[in-house]
Formats: sequence, C-alpha cells, structure tokens
Amino acid sequence: MPYAQGRIYNDADSHFMETRNWLFQYADPKVRPKLQEIDFTMAGGQATADLVDAVPSMIERRRRDASALARAEANILERKSWHALGAYDPDERRRALDLLGYNRQLVFTGVAMQQFWGNLGVQHIFDPEALYGGARAHNRGISDFCRHDPRMRAVGFLPLDFPELAVKEIEQAVREGVAAFWVPAVPPPTMSPTHPAMDPVWAKMVELDVPFVLHLGGGPLFLREGFLKNGKKIETGPLGGTDEIRSKDYTVCHYGAEAFMSAMVLDGVLEKFPGLRGAVVEQGAMWVVPWLRKLDIAQAAFVRFEPYLNLPMKPSEYVHRQLKFTPFPPEPVGWMIEQAGADLFLFSTDFPHPEGGRDPLKRFKSALDDYNIAEHDRERFYTTNFNQLLGSHA
Repeated sequence: MPYAQGRIYNDADSHFMETRNWLFQYADPKVRPKLQEIDFTMAGGQATADLVDAVPSMIERRRRDASALARAEANILERKSWHALGAYDPDERRRALDLLGYNRQLVFTGVAMQQFWGNLGVQHIFDPEALYGGARAHNRGISDFCRHDPRMRAVGFLPLDFPELAVKEIEQAVREGVAAFWVPAVPPPTMSPTHPAMDPVWAKMVELDVPFVLHLGGGPLFLREGFLKNGKKIETGPLGGTDEIRSKDYTVCHYGAEAFMSAMVLDGVLEKFPGLRGAVVEQGAMWVVPWLRKLDIAQAAFVRFEPYLNLPMKPSEYVHRQLKFTPFPPEPVGWMIEQAGADLFLFSTDFPHPEGGRDPLKRFKSALDDYNIAEHDRERFYTTNFNQLLGSHA
C-alpha cells in the first residue's frame, strides 16, 4: 500500500542526488575540461563525500541482496540524501515512486551547478562555453534520469547571463524532455532579468509552455558571515556537516526569490508576458502573505516617481495570475491559504532531502485541518496548482 493514497498528489519538489562523474558523462568533449569537480564536503563534510563514493556499491548491493532492498523500501521515508532508495538510480526511483504513491514529481538536481555556474549561488564562471555547455550537460542528464518514468518531470537549469544562448538552450532542453527551468535568483552582473534584452527568453518559455522556477541554491542566502560569529559552537546538521542551512538561514533564505519576483511584477514582465508562469520552490511561503500587500503598497507609493508602475492591474493580481509557491512542512499552510488564497501554494516533499521531513503528508494535513480548509482548496494545493504551473508538461 503506497504512502500517499486517497487523492492525486503532485509533488513540486524532489531531487536527484549527483555523483562525482555524473555531469561529465553528459558533457560535450570540449566542455568537460572546463567543468569543475563537485565539493561534496559542503553538503555534509567528509562523511558525505565518502558516502557519495559508496553509492555505486550500495545500489549494487540492493540489486543482489533482497534483504538490503527490503530494508531500503521499509525505510523509504526515513533514509535521506544518497542513502535513500531512488536517490540516484532510475530503476530504484521507479520503485520509490510506487511506494510513495505520488502522481507527478518535479525533479531537481542539487549541487551540479557549482561545476559550471557557481558555488552556493555566487557566480564565478563567465566563459559562455563553460556556462552553457555545463547547462546543456545538466539538462541532458536530468532529462535522461526522468525519461525512465512518466511520473517524473525534469527541471533544467538555465543561466540568464547571455540571453541569446539561453534561448537556444531552452529550445534544445525542451526537445530533450525538460518540463521547467530553474533560473538563478541572483541576476546576471550585466542586467536585470527584467531588462528588455531578456524578453526573448521569457517569450520562448511562453511559446514552449514551460515555466521558470526559483529554487534554494540559485542565489545567496543573504545571511552575512558576521552573524555566524556568535561565540557559539557550530554543531553538525542533518547531513552530518557544519556547512549547512541553519535556523537563521531559514529566516532569510527567501530574500533572493522575493527580490527577483518583485522585479518581475513591478517592472511589468508578467504584464508583458501574461502566459509566463513561475514558482518559488524550497524557500518557504509564509513570506508571501505580507509580500502581496507590500507589492501593492510599493506601486501606490512610488508610481508618481516610477511611471512604469502604472500597470493595468495591481501587482498582487499578477502574482495570483502567474506565480506559485511551496511551503515548508512546518509552516501553517492553512493560515496562508486563508490569508492569501488557495491558488498560490503547491504541495512538495523535497524527497530525498532531509528538509522534507519523515511524514510530510501528516504535517500538511494537520496544517490544513487547523483552519478547516475546504476540500476544493485542498485539491488545489495537492493537485491542480501543480497542473496549472506545468501546463502542457504536467
């Protein structure tokens, strides 16, 4: 009996766990020397790096040993990251989805972007061939992983530094099977994502009916290093390392996404491209409730000095028309729906990352029950908002 049952669950956030050589095997020969090695210690110290190296033997053991596979299946919600069933192997992922019971699942990578784009959202590679050759390899790889099961939807990665190259990558990646594009929340150093030079990028997404997505790791966390120098011992995190997202990071991790989406709304990109759809994933969603009011206040307060703010609709109305957001399981999604509407929020699990918790369905149900959310609004949260975001790629 699957974990999720009784309704259709569309999961807006899951992950593929990369190994050291994964990206290289999908890269063109001339691009491979330009790709950097992954520093897996950033995701949990040396123990994580050692675990990554053990992934092939771990999968092989589960293939040969029925008892090892049975233990992994029995602990489908307990085992996280590279330990999890289906974290890397497509056959295992198929079995994992059978046990989890999700109808659809967006699949992101986790750390591969640092090989060609940047480390934790700080750009440091400006060679177009490395940047877009790396993105091409990434998008080939994630598409290849997802094509093994029709329940998975591949999320490509799209740097915005060179709009003409970005347009070409959108076209190629959609042909490969990409259903959505993760774009960095941090803008290129040369222009805003709302600059007219970016219009062809957004127009191509509308033409091919693919959304853009902002995700944790696509920009800086906005917590200055000085705040970490608090005289307290840095304990290991859920992955076993000290260089992981912590409590103060959680409170500010949405800042980059908030700035990006504010620009897209206030600079009129969503007005210009009414068919463009976007989402903010794994950065919480409680902030959305006051942000909607803040956008409308910004328009009213500054329209005299910034005439482009004289838009046909209120900024908050563009958000409702075109954007979606994934709450973290501990957040009061029932209250958020009550305050901001049922059309904005997406169910997600973050499988197999630890942030999704061990029982996301229980936590979300409890949060919805707390505010007596009606069935048709629950259906939007679990199912139909996902379909609206993905459009023809749902």
